[in-house]
Amino acid sequence: MKRRMEFELAWQGLKIGEHILDYQLGMDFLKEKGYAGDDVKDVEAKATVKFVKHESFFELHFDIGGYAVVPCDRCGDDFRLNLWDEFDLIVKLSDAEDAEDTEEDADVVFIPRSETVLDISNWLYEFIILSIPLQRIHPDNADGNPDCNPEALKLLGKMAGQPEEQKNDIWKGLQSIKINKK
Repeated sequence: MKRRMEFELAWQGLKIGEHILDYQLGMDFLKEKGYAGDDVKDVEAKATVKFVKHESFFELHFDIGGYAVVPCDRCGDDFRLNLWDEFDLIVKLSDAEDAEDTEEDADVVFIPRSETVLDISNWLYEFIILSIPLQRIHPDNADGNPDCNPEALKLLGKMAGQPEEQKNDIWKGLQSIKINKK
């Protein structure tokens, strides 16, 4: 995997206080980080990172925006899904040289004080992927109706009205058994 220096923060050279970083990330970035799924056709994400440096820890606030082109779970047609999410992360400096010596929490990461660079590319990747919801359905149009493919909705309506056929009912023979209760 290729390293990109644009995602590396040389935190030792930064003054204490707030720093804002902007990134434009697309499908190439996701593929570089190992995304192998075929459900996301395209991504245009804007990530704004607010990096606040303190003496012994850093606060990172990630704002993710943009869109992803994904198939609709209801009708199967591709549509542009708006992305918007926020994530917070605390990075604490530790005296332990081994990352295994420190416990990690979901929102807290420990790095050794000897590290001079903080690579945020993995977090950007994770947060973009987490911004794409598991259920992807066309948003409603201005009239409040689903914006899905009308033929697919019509077919789904027909299928919902039909009773399900029971094939190979394994319990059918048990209905004829009568139990005498005393």
